[in-house]
Amino acid sequence: MASPLSSASNDPRPAPAPVGAVVAGPDWRFTVLTSRLIRMEYSRDGNFVDAATQLVVSRDLGPIPDFEVRRGEDRVEIITEHLHLTYLPARGFSRSGLSVTLRTAVIGVHGGTWRYGDRWAPEEAYRTNLGGTVRTLDTVDGATAVQPGLLSITGHSVIDDSGSLLIQEDEWVCPRPHSDAANTATAPDKDLYFFGYGQDYRAALRDFFTLTGPTPLIPRALLGNWWSRFHRYSEESYLELMDRFAAERLPFSVAVIDMDWHLVNIDPAIGNGWTGYTWNRELFPDPERFLAALHERGMQVTLNLHPAAGIRRHEDAYEPVARALGLDPATGADIPFNIGDKDFTAAYLEHAHHTLEAQGVDFWWLDWQQGGDTDIPGLDPLWMLNHVHYLDSGRERSGPGRTSYRRRPITFSRFADASSHRTPIGFSGDTVTSWESLRFQPEFTATSANIGYYWWSNDIGGHMLGVKDDQMTARWVQLGCFSPINRMHSTMSMFNSKEPWRYSRDAHATMDAYLRLRHRLVPYLYTWARRAHAEGIGPVRPLYHDYPWRMGSYDNRNEFLFGDLLVMPITRPADPASRLAQEEAWLPQGTWFDLPTGRRYDAAAADGRMLTFSRPLEQVPVLARAGSVIVGAEDLGEAAGDNPRHLSVVVVPGADGEFVLEEDDGSPEPGPDGVVRTRFTLTWDEAAGSARLAITQDGPDGVVPEEREITVHLLSAGGQATARVNDTDTPVKERPADGFTLGGGMDVSLGTVRPADGVVLELSGVSTKPPSLADEVFGILEPAQMSYPAKDRAWGVVSSGATGGALIGGLRAAGLSEQLLAAISEVA
Repeated sequence: MASPLSSASNDPRPAPAPVGAVVAGPDWRFTVLTSRLIRMEYSRDGNFVDAATQLVVSRDLGPIPDFEVRRGEDRVEIITEHLHLTYLPARGFSRSGLSVTLRTAVIGVHGGTWRYGDRWAPEEAYRTNLGGTVRTLDTVDGATAVQPGLLSITGHSVIDDSGSLLIQEDEWVCPRPHSDAANTATAPDKDLYFFGYGQDYRAALRDFFTLTGPTPLIPRALLGNWWSRFHRYSEESYLELMDRFAAERLPFSVAVIDMDWHLVNIDPAIGNGWTGYTWNRELFPDPERFLAALHERGMQVTLNLHPAAGIRRHEDAYEPVARALGLDPATGADIPFNIGDKDFTAAYLEHAHHTLEAQGVDFWWLDWQQGGDTDIPGLDPLWMLNHVHYLDSGRERSGPGRTSYRRRPITFSRFADASSHRTPIGFSGDTVTSWESLRFQPEFTATSANIGYYWWSNDIGGHMLGVKDDQMTARWVQLGCFSPINRMHSTMSMFNSKEPWRYSRDAHATMDAYLRLRHRLVPYLYTWARRAHAEGIGPVRPLYHDYPWRMGSYDNRNEFLFGDLLVMPITRPADPASRLAQEEAWLPQGTWFDLPTGRRYDAAAADGRMLTFSRPLEQVPVLARAGSVIVGAEDLGEAAGDNPRHLSVVVVPGADGEFVLEEDDGSPEPGPDGVVRTRFTLTWDEAAGSARLAITQDGPDGVVPEEREITVHLLSAGGQATARVNDTDTPVKERPADGFTLGGGMDVSLGTVRPADGVVLELSGVSTKPPSLADEVFGILEPAQMSYPAKDRAWGVVSSGATGGALIGGLRAAGLSEQLLAAISEVA
């Protein structure tokens, strides 16, 4: 990986399209990149760009598609299998001069044709463009408008790359040939990319990543739980807290140290203490010892950074930075922050960051909120910070004995532009602690996948202002469990913090359960992280990515897919009487099981069905298709960053299914010799009362434990089951529902096995057995705060064996509230 501080050439990095894909005139050029993706350029002086830009890294998207060019008097038409572009050179790039029409059907009634100048209005009542993301949620309370994404019901979108700078061979940036040195915004040249993929959303994202670079693999440890709080911790208090978490069986894998790690009370003559690079030795007397202690606990460490004030005289790094820049440190003059200056950037990284990384800092939290201008016209400092720090984190380093090594690159910062997927993780900013903010976060996070931005880290629980609400915080932690990154966070307050024991008994227990579940889900989510890198599929994504032609997938923007699991977060308070909160969601066609309750749901129609889900505080709807196999970590004591020895395998009954667990050696760019794939193949025969789970493994030795302990959890399964593992009898244990994250069923321990040698679990006398209607209704009625006579009348209706309309009618006559009737209708 090249660094912006490398000695490579400062020539623009070539990124030309194949010659045969180009159709050009004196001041215009069209490039057919695929049959559904066309680059459209206008340059008054014919200065067309074939170099890489801040957004685009490659214009070779494979074999040139077949296309026809028709030329007439002042008319050029380009026709591919999917698109028809019309250009009138005399009118230029104008609404009447340039248009593209899709040659395939789209679901948008008025879709299909784009004209130059069309813009998406986020406030439209029914969104045509499905939205993308936004730079930050700082101070947002509830919903906010987002920028357009790639996907739309009209079937087309346009990305404007006209203003981005060129990337050099040395990874630095330079202006385009047409640039006005004073203001690139005045440049008349246009560089547009038309995406006309209709409802083939996955193909649009796949080609977007080929054009702009793939989503990188992130370090596995970052998929566990993060602890973050703006608080004046000391070495002692922080480690005590981590040990308390361990004692409570609450696994954390990332330690975030907010700005009080460095000196903040500085001489007012040189400004405030938001920017800092020097440890506060009163709080952290031995930084190396502190960081090593966190590493020993299996955690990675990131430090907060506000770099805008530059390097000032109180910093340890001041003298070496000054000398590197040819300045006299004796003057004590401030060294301004200037990420657009290569010499400053080199000194800034080497002396202010590399020394701290040598002490044990794993990556940086770039908390940039200080504007969008640099000395290089058109260069956003946030983009350059993300770019520089990401590449620098993957640099060659000297290890013990002068050996050279690299780390998997990472940074943690706000969204800059459509290329920001190349520099994960995203920090979404400081949100207001309110139900409105919670309600917006699921949609915000999932919708970001429409621009290929998969790794948002939200402030789980909310950051600032607002009120303490135990129910809201517990629901937020449930959302965090199924978010791309689960980072607990809160602002500077003695009362605002997210330790579960600081909340009511029920909220405490719920937060505990979902923090543990998140840790267990790391192997599953990391498999999807690898798919995101290789295939361009979002680990967290809207349902319409998978069901683009089903209108129900567009109706509820808060439900989303987490891998293959359908999650409907609860973002509203519970009804005080029923103790249940309700959310409406769309269920795609098929048979589904809710993991926390074990309930079975059937959606027979091709268009699926709408359901109202009712849940107590402890549970959130998480649905898996019949036949799903969900592989996770069983042992909470194994670090999230390690390939676990003890695996948990949740088997959802009712159909055949398969899951391929992907694991690697953690190297920066794992090749075939660093990747292991373990295949779990389920065969379920309801009629015969039998099931078979075959486990096979492919890949090199030494990447994953040679021997593994595997525990199979059968959801909603019962009967007089017997089990054999590789032809040896093994016990089957009935498992009650845990009340939080996994419904009842049966467990089978496979013991210690060698997956590379093949493992087969065979079950006989097993059947699908979701909870009974009577048990479900009793569980709904028992906690309800209502009259006993009404409960007894309702129970009499249930005990009578009534079903369907008779059941609901009888319960209504018994005096049940609409909330309770909705909850019982769901299970009936």
